[in-house]
Amino acid sequence: MVMSAPQYRVGEWLPSDQRVLDDWLADLLAQVDLAAPLLPVVEEFRQVILRDPEIYMLFTAMLVQVPYDKDPTGQPQVRTIDAMLALFNHVMTHAPGYNDTGLVGFPINAILDWAMGTPAGYAAFLNDQANEQFAKMLDEWATFLRSADSTAVLNSSATGWLGPAALKKLGDVAKTYVCDPSAPHWGFTSWDDFFTRQFRPGVRPIASPTDAGVLVNACESAPYRVASNVAEREQFWLKGQPYSLAHMLAEDPLTPQFVGGTVYQAFLSALSYHRWHSPVDGVIVKTQVVPGTYYSETPAEGYDPSGPNDSQAYITEVATRALIFIEADNPAIGLMCFMPVGMAEVSTCDITVYEGQRVRKGDQLGMFHFGGSTHCLIFRPGVRLQFDLHGQVPGLNSSNIPINSRIATVTGGDS
Repeated sequence: MVMSAPQYRVGEWLPSDQRVLDDWLADLLAQVDLAAPLLPVVEEFRQVILRDPEIYMLFTAMLVQVPYDKDPTGQPQVRTIDAMLALFNHVMTHAPGYNDTGLVGFPINAILDWAMGTPAGYAAFLNDQANEQFAKMLDEWATFLRSADSTAVLNSSATGWLGPAALKKLGDVAKTYVCDPSAPHWGFTSWDDFFTRQFRPGVRPIASPTDAGVLVNACESAPYRVASNVAEREQFWLKGQPYSLAHMLAEDPLTPQFVGGTVYQAFLSALSYHRWHSPVDGVIVKTQVVPGTYYSETPAEGYDPSGPNDSQAYITEVATRALIFIEADNPAIGLMCFMPVGMAEVSTCDITVYEGQRVRKGDQLGMFHFGGSTHCLIFRPGVRLQFDLHGQVPGLNSSNIPINSRIATVTGGDS
């Protein structure tokens, strides 16, 4: 059986050539000692799997249900719980190196990519206890990635983030981001410090800074979808992935104000700037981090070779996400919500603003840690907006619109 190679989609989420992913996974399997002692947090995950009959059944079944003993190129698949955990164990002590695929920052996603599309995987990755263990493991990995030990990949080799291949893809890092090319690791203190790197002043100017009728792009992101008349509750797991506001907003008491309103969603690639900025002038009304899933994708999309890329609307209801409600100064906008959503390893939605804080367009709201992500802007019904998608049709083949660029103009609204 031969599968056609998936093409790059929005954000270059996973490789354009499935063989690259398969070769990467085969190389990782060859490096890992399957008999090596597990880190305490991985051993805890192992015990949870072995002792809980539902989780044991689902994790065993999802690895068996992967549709190949070997992938179409002849490389081995992960088939046992012990092999899966050994791979996790290896990943936990390494910062992701650079490669040309879009796998950058997503080794666990690559390990689970086929399993995510199985019937058992669909159930396994919705299991609360399993997600609690993923959260513990990813939090510990994040601690390592914030340490000086993680700077080993910030070098000029072929797999280094400061090597020729990476710099070609990232653009002129020295001129674009705050760094010091003369310092060790260009002044970055950890892999996470590099990942959350900041633009130099003036690199992303704020569109129409004094015009309250112009909204700016909250993230360096590619437009994915614009939906209007969004329902309070929908069957979001079905084909088409309709938005379901009550689930997106975690039943927040403010939810009814947005029923019938508009949702704009956009995607951040793993190579992009990952801080969030306010799209409007206003006051922070409320903030919250909503715990959720990490590797769940909708079965309506079938086997997604770049999962959960094709499930971006679906994961707004189930994945770990943050809610930042802003009362815009412009009464034609009024209350709105910025919602960053973690995808896969993007387990940390780091809010840096607080209730009652006044923000201006372009002020930082927070940041993602780890790879690619998605976000939504949610507006009340009656807010009339003309979106400026910079000549693009929203969807899986769009490309980044710079942060702080015009994203919409208010054409009217209920005060």
